[in-house]
Order: sequence, then C-alpha cells, then structure tokens
Amino acid sequence: MTTFNEFKLSSDILKALNGLGYHEATEVQAQVIPTILNKEDLMVQSKTGSGKTASYGIPVCEQIDWEENKPQALILTPTRELAVQVQEELMHIGRFKRLKVVAVYGKSPFKDQVRELKQKTHIVVGTPGRVLDHIERGTLNLQQIKSVILDEADEMLNMGFIETVEMILKMTPKARQTMLFSATMPNAIKKLAKNYLSQPTEIKIESKSIATDLVEHALYPVRMQEKVRLLQELLTVENPGRCIVFCSTREAVDALYQGLKAKGYPVNRLHGGMEQRDRLEVMRNFKMGQFSFLVATDVAARGIDVSDLTHVFNFDLPEDQESFVHRIGRVGRAGKVGKAITFVTPFETKLLEQIQAYIGFELPVIERPVATEVEKARAAFEAKLKERPKIKVQKHADVNKEIMKIYLNGGKKKKLRAIDFVGTILSIDGVEKEDIGIIDIQENVTYIDILNGKGWSVIDGLKTKTIKGKKLKVQKAYN
Repeated sequence: MTTFNEFKLSSDILKALNGLGYHEATEVQAQVIPTILNKEDLMVQSKTGSGKTASYGIPVCEQIDWEENKPQALILTPTRELAVQVQEELMHIGRFKRLKVVAVYGKSPFKDQVRELKQKTHIVVGTPGRVLDHIERGTLNLQQIKSVILDEADEMLNMGFIETVEMILKMTPKARQTMLFSATMPNAIKKLAKNYLSQPTEIKIESKSIATDLVEHALYPVRMQEKVRLLQELLTVENPGRCIVFCSTREAVDALYQGLKAKGYPVNRLHGGMEQRDRLEVMRNFKMGQFSFLVATDVAARGIDVSDLTHVFNFDLPEDQESFVHRIGRVGRAGKVGKAITFVTPFETKLLEQIQAYIGFELPVIERPVATEVEKARAAFEAKLKERPKIKVQKHADVNKEIMKIYLNGGKKKKLRAIDFVGTILSIDGVEKEDIGIIDIQENVTYIDILNGKGWSVIDGLKTKTIKGKKLKVQKAYN
C-alpha cells in the first residue's frame, strides 16, 4: 500500500487529494508519480479505470510554477468529453495551488477559448485538431511547455489523429518531458514513442479487468429482430443500478433510445452527432445519477469515468477488439464488481472470434431468461424505475466546500487586469495571496475563486472599495 504522503508532494496538492478522497495510490499511480517527478519520459500501458488521469495529473500539477503566465503542460486527448473530464480532474487536484486549466476542442466557440488562453494559463488540455489550430493561429504559446502528455494514444491512432499529434510534438520545445499513456500498444504507437520520447521508462500494468473476478461476462446469441426484446428482458432480470448500452452507430443509438424512452425507462443517449453542449450535459447528469441507462457509441463514451456503473451491454459488437476492451473497462473499476453482457447475431460470428482471440478466452454463453423468470423480477425492476433518482455527491465536493466564486460587473472593456483585482482584494483585512484562486476576466464581467472560506469576507470588503478607480457590483456567482 502506497499513500500519497510518501511522494513528498506539496501541502496544497495533498490537501486537494484528501478532499477528493484520494488516500492510497493505485498500482499505476504508485509507479507513474515518482517517475514523472524524477523528470523521466514515460511510456505507460494501462487499462481505463486504473487511476491513470491522476497518475500524471498529480505530478504535473506539482511541477507547475504558479508565477509563470504561459502554459507549462499540454495534454492531448482523443475526444472532447475526455478533454473536459481531464480538465476538471486537474483543476480539482490543483485547486489550492490556484492552477488554471483550459480545455480546447472542436465544436466549441474558438473566440471563447482564445479569451481564456490570453489570460494566465498553467495547463492546456485538448483534442489534437483544435490544439493545432490554436498553435497555427498563434493563440496557444508553447514556449514554456515543459510537459506533454498523450492520453489514450491508441484511440488517437484509431481516430486518425497521429499525424496531427506528431506535428504538435515537433512544435513543442525539445527539452520537454513527454509521457504516453495507452490501453494497447500497437506498432504505430511504439514507433511514435521511439521517435518522440527520450529513453522512456516503460510501465505496463497488467490488464485484469477482462478476465478478473471483478467483471462477470455473459454472451447471448440472438437474432437481429430479437435484440431489443432481449435487452428489455435482461434489464428487468439484472435490474442494474447504472449501465451503458453500446451501439455501433448514431442511428442505432437514436432508435434504441427512442424505443426505451417510449416505454418509460430512465434513459438518455450520447453520440458524436449531438451538440457539444448537450453531450456534456448528458454526461454530467449521468455521473450525478439523474438517469440510470445511457445508450452510447464508442467514441462518445471513450475514457469516461462513471462511478458505481454496474453493467455494460454490448448491444452491437464493435468493429475492433480494442473498443471491446475499452467498453468492458467501464465496469470492474476501483475494486468494484461489474457485469459485461454481450449480444452476438449470426452475422457477427467472425467479429466475435476475433475479439475472443484478442482477449484470450471465450465468453461464456448464457441461456436467455425464460418468461417466468422475467415476470418474477418485474415488480422489483418497475419499483426501482419509479424511485426518485438519488443525486450523487461529486468526489470534488470536499475540495470545493471552502471555495466561493464571486462575480464582478467589470472586465476587459473597463481595461481591468488581474493585478488590479488582486491588489484591491489583498487590501481587505485577513485576506492573503493564497486566498485568491483563478481569475477569469471576460469582456464585461469577471469571475474570481476565493479560497479558504473567505468568500463572504471578500464580498463584504469589496463593497466599500474601488478597483482601478471604478466601483463594481460584487456578489456570489451562481452559474
């Protein structure tokens, strides 16, 4: 057992980890954190759900120099959802160090991202295409980049991003520390590592999620026209707490979602054809437990960490074996038992053979539940459907409980700068530099994180003061 105190981290990082409920390091964290702190390049093969984000997030946040205004770390991810998830995780880890983490990705207003990048930014997380766009337009400065992390490198390869990733790596300083994380290590990823990493330490965390006791597998042969009915029967008998149902296409997701919704299931959907704002809201609500069943494509659900997920259903088999591994990685996380249920139609026999060869064992074939079994389980299933959702307490709640975001009705148009706000806030009795968090200056408004439970003191103090000679309205921000 390794505790985070053993890594000689700063008190600000340890305080955040304690608030997040991180006490003992996972296997990947125990090996990765000291290696990164030792400034070594790194090549890590580890399944999803192993605590990978924190394994690089903790040492990267530890190494950031708060005084430097330009980005010092760049993290590339294959999907927008994962970029947002990583951004949130790093902001919570770096909360008491007052680190600013900006996420940049496609289908999100470019000008809003430019505004954020113009301000003090410590870490940038983004998808390769949008990151390259910012670099080429001169809105992302790479001069001070000391760390580059390639997260889920195999998925970036599958999505055709590797050439873009290479272009970005060539533009970053040569004296950087480069870390590559991947669930699988195809030859193209090994070649990338050879070309862009310097004598990397290689860490392989043996994947236990597929064959382990933590994941129970079940394979159901089924005709295409019977799949929806079988799913409904299994949902009734299994009565999952929360589950993801994977489909191969957006159209399949939409059709299954509409069918389940019409029958009163607490369900929502997630796929790449949805507006980014809607996708993020769906994931936020799913994580908080506002609905139980999510129908999704592989790309949309890639890398998403949802606690207490009890089941995954492979409604359609994926085209590639790696996607099967990543789907199954949604359950059996953090020591909790889960179940993976796979449907196979007569047309998918060859796909199934390829998947079983890849994972190294045959999925156990289970007989379809009989009608009496389904009816016996129906009452309990329907009772659960009628229950009011229990909203989950987010793991970062303790980190944020001493933090208040305040709103001021002045920004760039009034020529206000961060130093103007800091100077005035520090003139309030009892407030110190360490109590001022992230400052987000927009055109007409400004948001400031006030730490250590001093939010109301700052609000009261600012009501009697001017900032750069201007009297501003100040209140607690509720957005």
